[in-house]
Amino acid sequence: MRDAYTWAAIALIIAASMTGDVLLSYSMKRVGDVGTLWKQQGLLAVVLRVIGTPTFALGVMAMGVAFYSLLFGLSWGNLSLVVPASASLTFVANAVAARIFLHERVGRRRWIAAVLVAGGVILMAA
Repeated sequence: MRDAYTWAAIALIIAASMTGDVLLSYSMKRVGDVGTLWKQQGLLAVVLRVIGTPTFALGVMAMGVAFYSLLFGLSWGNLSLVVPASASLTFVANAVAARIFLHERVGRRRWIAAVLVAGGVILMAA
């Protein structure tokens, strides 16, 4: 039963991290070039524009869920499984999400890397 809790926590870490990453990336693309904005209007303008983006707050909340899911996962499972599995599978999920939700071009090398990472998690979990 403990393994089920561990893998549920890993799944929640992956889902929440991926959601947070996508929302934060989307938010920052809406903000635009932070360096230019900083030079033209100052730090306060950058902070206000970032905080004023609704998806930014949702992304931060999703990352908070991922963090607390990691804490639960570490209380139920081994560090040597929870951290590498969640980190590497989040990489795979981010590649898929970037392609689907952000319409980013994900190259062949990145897909091959994602498959190899997923294979490594399977070997590690076995």
